[in-house]
Amino acid sequence: MKRLFFLIVLLATSLGYAQDEEREDDLGDVTDAFQTNFFEALKQKGIENYELALNALQRAQNEAQDEPDQLAVVYFERGKNYAALKRYDEAEVTYKQVLEIKVEQLDVMEALYDVYYQQKDYDKAVPLVRQLIRYDEDYKEDLANLLVRTKEYPQALELLDELDLKWGESAYRNALRRQIYKVTGDKEGAISSLEGKIDKSSKNEQDYLNLIYLYSEEGKTEKAFQTALELQRQIPKSELVHLALYKFYLDKGQADQAMLSMDVIFSSSQIDKENKFKVLNDFLTYVGKHPEMQSELDKVIGKFDGQDDGKVYEQLGDYHLSRSDRASALRFYRRGVEKDPNNFSLLKNTLLLQIDVKEFEPALELSNNGLELFPAQPLLYLLNGVVNIEMGNPERAIEVLETGLDFLYDDPKMERDFYRQLESAYNQKGNSKKAAEYARKASELKLDN
Repeated sequence: MKRLFFLIVLLATSLGYAQDEEREDDLGDVTDAFQTNFFEALKQKGIENYELALNALQRAQNEAQDEPDQLAVVYFERGKNYAALKRYDEAEVTYKQVLEIKVEQLDVMEALYDVYYQQKDYDKAVPLVRQLIRYDEDYKEDLANLLVRTKEYPQALELLDELDLKWGESAYRNALRRQIYKVTGDKEGAISSLEGKIDKSSKNEQDYLNLIYLYSEEGKTEKAFQTALELQRQIPKSELVHLALYKFYLDKGQADQAMLSMDVIFSSSQIDKENKFKVLNDFLTYVGKHPEMQSELDKVIGKFDGQDDGKVYEQLGDYHLSRSDRASALRFYRRGVEKDPNNFSLLKNTLLLQIDVKEFEPALELSNNGLELFPAQPLLYLLNGVVNIEMGNPERAIEVLETGLDFLYDDPKMERDFYRQLESAYNQKGNSKKAAEYARKASELKLDN
């Protein structure tokens, strides 16, 4: 027997173990056979040989000699392999075995929650998530979702209101709330209830916000607007009310008032990015119909300077592109890519526009960088090939295009584009035979109408 200190990976591989963040976890005396079989199981799981991993774990269990800590790590790994094989019933049993040894082990409870969710067993998930909330309050949002699924609508609404009061409004929670109203179908009852609550206590911001939403859903726009104004009177520092007010002001053509509300929204730390992007999109649509507001756009853009999320720049680029202002669109796309290089949609739009305006050198650099980030995206190989052809690099174009074909699956239209670019590359190289071969392949492809 020898003393062995196991890495944290044995108890928390599901949490993204990194070798440069090692922690020792003393599991006591273990045999060489236990160690060998356990690490064999980890290796086999790592290459997705789950059945072989389970076999190795059984051998490790046989060597564990009923030592609780060793059995716990074996059971946990076994559960993860069962879950990977979608054998959820067995995963559930095995995770529960771990929890009998390691009571309320967080990563095990999280894994068990995932099993319940995959099985759509929401009734079992609810009490488990209530336990998880003690460790991480972010799970309250999961609980609200589960309560909707278990049709415990009053509890769900109460929790959604609590979260909005504590964390501010979110698009996700609003969607859950709308789902409840839709399912219950009792919007008038909900309106009456909220009106009564507001009459008794006029200082609950969330009650006003819910009432504004319900009035709007029922087409009672003026009542919704007046309720928003009343909320602003009662709680002058409310930031969330402006998510309603800006829209009312735009609809009424009161652009100056709308700008004041949007200024609050874009400066607010209480309002999430998703809602800010929605407001920006509404404003861009409004400016598109009212060109006299174009000068206000730069003021709005300034509110987003320094953000790392490229989505706002993508929206601004899309707006200018819709107005055929390609130079401005490309300027915003480029800023977005600099801020958010992992945004594939933004990367694609930037490359397409660069090629369109014949900015081939920047497009070559960007597509090369993109291929490092997204090495399995065939479109990037296609665009990189196009750029190399335009820059007179047929050999590099051929290499890239042929590599990209290996990543293409069930997309005849893009496949035809690859063949046509390979035809061009071989013609540029002076190989008419190969060019004709790819021209034939392109013509033989049948595309769905």
